[in-house]
Amino acid sequence: MPYIPHTQDDINTMLTAIGVSSMDDLFDEIPASLQCRQLTQIPTGLTEMEIAQLMRTRAAQDTALTCFAGAGAYEHHIPAPVWEIATRGEFYSAYTPYQAEASQGTLQLLYEFQTMMANLTDLPAANASLYDGASALAEAVLMAMRLTKTKSKQILMPTTVHPVYRQVVHTIVKNQGITLKSLPYTPTTGTIAIDHLNSEAYTHSAALIIPYPNFFGGLEAIHELTDWAHAHNLLVIAVVNPLALAILTPPGKWGQRGADIVCGEGQPLGIPLSSGGPYFGFMCCQKDHLRQLPGRIVGRTVDLDGKIGYTLTLQAREQHIRRSKATSNICTNQGLMVTAATIHLALLGAEGLERVALTCHVNTAQLIEKLTAIPGVTRVFTSPYFHETVLRLNQPIAKVLQQLVTQHQILGGYDLTEFYPELGHTLLICATEMRTETEINNYANRLSEILSA
Repeated sequence: MPYIPHTQDDINTMLTAIGVSSMDDLFDEIPASLQCRQLTQIPTGLTEMEIAQLMRTRAAQDTALTCFAGAGAYEHHIPAPVWEIATRGEFYSAYTPYQAEASQGTLQLLYEFQTMMANLTDLPAANASLYDGASALAEAVLMAMRLTKTKSKQILMPTTVHPVYRQVVHTIVKNQGITLKSLPYTPTTGTIAIDHLNSEAYTHSAALIIPYPNFFGGLEAIHELTDWAHAHNLLVIAVVNPLALAILTPPGKWGQRGADIVCGEGQPLGIPLSSGGPYFGFMCCQKDHLRQLPGRIVGRTVDLDGKIGYTLTLQAREQHIRRSKATSNICTNQGLMVTAATIHLALLGAEGLERVALTCHVNTAQLIEKLTAIPGVTRVFTSPYFHETVLRLNQPIAKVLQQLVTQHQILGGYDLTEFYPELGHTLLICATEMRTETEINNYANRLSEILSA
């Protein structure tokens, strides 16, 4: 069957039946200036064979690079069983589990994922349906506004939050009267300038966002920030790297009461870089906030025979009907990514995650030691770090990175000059458990050659 089943005769018959002479007449109420006419920029169609050849050519352009870049997406080892299992038909083609009796496998997996994320963050509730870390933060901001209701519509957004996350949140909330108030960082540490917070411009806000680790790789003063926010009746939104929580203090234990909402990017949990996606987001919260948690929430119960069963829970009808009344319109998004992450977490377990995180930190420390020994390379901030930090070079970053790629097949880091020009020639570097001592030494030698040329 053709994708569009109606022939021209079929179309003419339908137009005659409703008394319209042409398809254009159906849209005559739309001003001509708003109508999209002929799509002149679309190239000529290709055959299946030609498309396959084109895609092979494009794929060959992806050169294998030794990656020392992070900035929100990280190259980690993914055990072979993860995607072998995730791409089985039962998972790969599963759709929205509206009918619980026919979706027990999918629902159980989502329930296990929620349980794992709740354990990682040390919070009692989690969801299973967000696009990525950036949109998850936007959802967290909207959730905070629903929880605070008549309070200030100002959110404290540190400049140490991922700049793309900040852009995404602004795009989503700007037309809802929500203001994102920037919080500066301390030049020496690269972390939130706590001394600024006592200003009245900051205390009258609805929520404080705390990145952990922050975009510079630094570790914020989580306990002091959390207690300050709660003392001034602000909610705390944590944006975290889930892998880092295997060795760092979980948000549920921040300060006296813990963070209120936790979100982040799940890519480090079994999702390949894949040239930028697809990835997935996650969100957890305190029990008191559960009814404002957006997306899918799966619960476990027992049936009339006492057997364990899984079902969608706390999902209001307006999620599907009166959409303007919904907590969010997200539903089953990124289910396949969540499936892979759940398998990945189950295979590694708590001990495996901890070992991966510790190896990342050790490798980054070694990388920093090797690179800062090169004349013209210095570390910018003094704060503790997880597996990223900022270096300053004595040459323009873009030129150095280009030489590393073209001459040595090394992806040397992320250029910060676009988003943080005040830092000068600075580079965000990262080393995961994938990087070997030989690769680290090779990077240091090649960088030294470039800077001394």
